Amino acid sequence: MLGSMMLAAAAMLQAHQSSLTPADYAADARSIESLINANYAYLERFPGGKMPIGEKLRAEAAAVDSRDALIRYAERALTVLADHHAITGSSLKDSWGLVPSYSDLWIEKRGTDYAITAVRPDTPASKAGIAPGDRLTAVGGFAIGAAVEGFWTDLDLPVTPERAAFAARVLAIGRRSVPRSLSVARGGAPPRTSELPNLYYRDLLDRPVLSAIEQRDALWIRVNDSLGNDRTIAAFDAAMERAQPRQRIIIDLTDTPGGGNTSVARAILGWFVAKPTQYQVHNLPAEERQTGIARQWIEQVLPRPGKLHGGPVTVRVGRWTGSMGEGLAIAFDAIGARVEGDRMAGLLGAIHDYPLEKSGLVIKFPTERLFHVNGTPRERFEPKPIRR
Repeated sequence: MLGSMMLAAAAMLQAHQSSLTPADYAADARSIESLINANYAYLERFPGGKMPIGEKLRAEAAAVDSRDALIRYAERALTVLADHHAITGSSLKDSWGLVPSYSDLWIEKRGTDYAITAVRPDTPASKAGIAPGDRLTAVGGFAIGAAVEGFWTDLDLPVTPERAAFAARVLAIGRRSVPRSLSVARGGAPPRTSELPNLYYRDLLDRPVLSAIEQRDALWIRVNDSLGNDRTIAAFDAAMERAQPRQRIIIDLTDTPGGGNTSVARAILGWFVAKPTQYQVHNLPAEERQTGIARQWIEQVLPRPGKLHGGPVTVRVGRWTGSMGEGLAIAFDAIGARVEGDRMAGLLGAIHDYPLEKSGLVIKFPTERLFHVNGTPRERFEPKPIRR
């Protein structure tokens, strides 16, 4: 039954798309600018509080005449935000890879260098011997500075430090359909070049949603990028049922770059509260823009009947803790757990899906600002050092 329903839906979508005209696709492309200016939560990042889009991209929007062209344009339009949390719901074979989900290097602009500050374990980059402290010097045979300059010149925008780091991370992933050539230097040694596959080759579908092991009198629960999978709730419950009273629990969120949903996050958090507890602040700038009245609210987590653990909790995070993983981390901090590790991905806010009117193509970007209950923006939260 489900298979036939999916086939019917696919047939309806194909029929709808076949009825669209080039003018329909162009209208959807042109609508993206106003959609973002009305709803994006972080417009103050840009001069004049508007999406930084120029006549070059507006001309590209007017020339869009097909679904593939619309996807390509939507990707380019969202790129001008320099926001890893602004993405399209559909992609092309040669689209840029997504950060942090399919990245294995975290890169920051430090002076004239593009410093590699974190390397994802068990990835092509780590296996090639690339390590934190190295410097990215070239991608695809082009000096990284020139490649970054070209990335933004193509979008008719100047390079800023924020844009430079954003582009370097994207360029280091490369296009989804082709391997990467990265040149990396360490100390005063000459750069070495590695030919690496991108992370789209990996098949992670057979991984369990989480794993749980006993280690040094603690129960260590590692979440395998599954905060959007409802099966994680039952798996986490099963793991927690193994815990001894007052046993230390370590929750490893260092591989949660793909985001998730609040149902899973609240199910995990609910094990560790005995009463309704504030865990996150939301702010909706679009409503204030439209009405002049600010809107902000605090979300609570509720205890789960029959599920309460009173032992100490430590949460491990890192650069591949993204979106919902970051929200869960600040929530644990709010209820008194120790959150430790490296800085997280720093993804901005909570995203909302916007289907474009004619084509139904979905674009996703942050519409809500998110804060720790102490007022710290989620993207600026700093974990404590790992305690050995």
